Amino acid sequence: MKSIILIAAPAAGKGTEAAILKEQYGMAHISTGDILREKSKEDSEMGRDILNKISNGIFVSDELIIELLKERIQKDDCANGYILDGFPRNVAQAESYDSMLVELNKDLGIAIIIDTDKEIAKARIEGRRSCPKCGRIYNMTFEEMKPKKDEICDDCGVELFQRPDDNGDTYEDRYNTYIEKTSPLIEYYESKGVAYHVDGSKGKDYTHEQVEKILGELND
Repeated sequence: MKSIILIAAPAAGKGTEAAILKEQYGMAHISTGDILREKSKEDSEMGRDILNKISNGIFVSDELIIELLKERIQKDDCANGYILDGFPRNVAQAESYDSMLVELNKDLGIAIIIDTDKEIAKARIEGRRSCPKCGRIYNMTFEEMKPKKDEICDDCGVELFQRPDDNGDTYEDRYNTYIEKTSPLIEYYESKGVAYHVDGSKGKDYTHEQVEKILGELND
């Protein structure tokens, strides 16, 4: 199985698709945010430095993220491909990632871009809820993504929460940043011939059907 870079605007369904792929194919789901949070728990100089940066809203350098990512993708569960979520975010990061893959003699894989109408994504962000225990994402706006019991996680039985930045006003800023920073990244992967677009505006099942079709054609 080829490694997959998922690219999508906020609330376009990237995290949901990553979870489906992980369950279906047993692929490692790598989130750079998760890597940093885990590393920040370590009683080490690097761990304390990362914790300090996260706690104070300071960006972690691309060099450090690449170093941690390099360590992560060499683990056994990544041997047959992995899902990269939240990285790269711009062309500079993509170029650094490419250089790292060359060094490790690993294939780039493919980039799947989940295209979603801005207003649909905005409605999703306003209705999004998360489980504080397992991290599962729900949405109170769309029937197929609602929990069985109102505001309660199906798996953990704990109350869901809404992130402070999951609102319409904040979404505008996040979406505009995505367009500014990520559009060149999409063009970058298109120029390499590894970019595949899917429609994420019709729900998670339709999105996954398209992703499966792409993977099926590539693995034939």
